[in-house]
Amino acid sequence: MPDQRLPEKTAGETQSSVRLAVGLMSGTSIDGVDAALVRLSGPPDAPRIRLLAFVTTPYPPAVRQKLLEVASGEPTTAGEISELNFLLGELFANAALRVCRRAGVSPRRLAVIGSHGQTVFHQGQASSGVKSAHRASRVAERASTLQIAEAAVIAERTGAPVVSDFRTADVAAGGHGAPLVPLVDYLLLRDARQGTVALNVGGIANLTVIPAGAGPDEVVGFDTGPGNMVMDGLVRRATRGRKSFDAGGRLAARGKVLKPLLDELLHLPFFRQPPPKSAGREQFGPEFLTRYFLKRGAKLEDLLRTASELTARSVANALERFVSPRAKIDRLILSGGGAHNRILLRRLRELLPGVAVERSDQNGLPVDAKEAIAFALLADRTRQGLPGNLPSVTGARRSVVLGKLVRP
Repeated sequence: MPDQRLPEKTAGETQSSVRLAVGLMSGTSIDGVDAALVRLSGPPDAPRIRLLAFVTTPYPPAVRQKLLEVASGEPTTAGEISELNFLLGELFANAALRVCRRAGVSPRRLAVIGSHGQTVFHQGQASSGVKSAHRASRVAERASTLQIAEAAVIAERTGAPVVSDFRTADVAAGGHGAPLVPLVDYLLLRDARQGTVALNVGGIANLTVIPAGAGPDEVVGFDTGPGNMVMDGLVRRATRGRKSFDAGGRLAARGKVLKPLLDELLHLPFFRQPPPKSAGREQFGPEFLTRYFLKRGAKLEDLLRTASELTARSVANALERFVSPRAKIDRLILSGGGAHNRILLRRLRELLPGVAVERSDQNGLPVDAKEAIAFALLADRTRQGLPGNLPSVTGARRSVVLGKLVRP
């Protein structure tokens, strides 16, 4: 669907300044590949975007299961990871070709493809305070990150240049390598008069804080904890993989919050750790699910309601603890799969009185496409030699150009 808020080509805008780009994204939920085809124009500090097409290509069940095992720290081999890397390159390339077909655009017209890839391991600079399933087998814990989906395969299949491996340059500069979307939030959602929080609830929930009239060095962003990850894991376990999520939060709405469990979880060190911080399946994946939820013997509806409340409360608590003392927040713009969860949306509105809670659709960014759009824009910045991280968000020593460019 086209972006109704952002302008078309304006007077004085040359044809050469208009670029077509595809963003490819698969998040911590490991559901499949999101592909967004966007039209970019305007100056780097005030880009104009228009979404031309968006598609989601689910992973084949066997591929998804293997990725979940690898990302959860199950034993594997270098050979299996190498094979997955090339297989995912084919799947990501197919998603890029599919979104181009949807819009009737030849992939040869693309200025760039930005591929986030699939994260199979991520450990930020500081300890998260939640034990990682990967740690016992590592000789020395250090910051590192690994996203797979071979960019050379994507470039070869599409005939377009590909930027991939976005996180590593930030990690090398002393940052967490995440979140990276806050720069895009700043470019597209900043407001001279309103303090804005952009909240994305995927597998992990992360937010961007943009004070009214802020410059880029005043932006704060960090992961607040689990988004849909725990809820999705509970549904998969209960249905033995037949379902992967609680559609609309309907099951959770029938349950009650297990207060002793919720209190125990909210006292975990991660939630008290100040930003910058990032998290993933290493902190809130199967080990976390088993330890805190699956041994309770409680009804599925109650576990889902408690997991949903954990997401909402951890977001609200993070804003109260780390944001409110330094910035006034007028609106919260929600995106990601969690934007479809009615009970989560209701609880955020109840927990944040005085803050207008709205979905990103109302701001020209479809909730499911926002992250894919972001990596199209970040790839365009890399292509222009512009930095794509915000040190105030990731903790990096400096701004860096993100990603590695592969030409067809």
